[in-house]
Amino acid sequence: MKLLLVVACALIDADNRVLVSQRPEGKALAGLWEFPGGKLEAGERPEPALIRELHEELGIAVKEECLAPLTFASYAYPDFHLLMPLYICRRWEGTPASKEAQALKWVRPGKLRDLAMPPADEPLIPPLVDLLGA
Repeated sequence: MKLLLVVACALIDADNRVLVSQRPEGKALAGLWEFPGGKLEAGERPEPALIRELHEELGIAVKEECLAPLTFASYAYPDFHLLMPLYICRRWEGTPASKEAQALKWVRPGKLRDLAMPPADEPLIPPLVDLLGA
């Protein structure tokens, strides 16, 4: 089974809300809410990959020292196994805006469970609630 490494980020605003994005139509798992991030390119480390993805998806600039690893998900989809570290970030430059036709939403950590999310993202919620509260 193919192993796919994907990085994700919980951007946390001053009110301790977390940014999630909705997968656009035409993509796998369309309509589900997820943490911003994406696949690593060949030879890329997780942190630079996440910085690149956040710039491409949201138009924000993040410095590597502003990323802190929190937890990870390991999930077996039918065609591949996903390994996804989740970083938290409280400081970035710019205002997050949709660059890839995805809807964005700031959500309180305790309300993340109310959103339809990919199964690999769901285990990432409890550590965020533990860190930030509901």
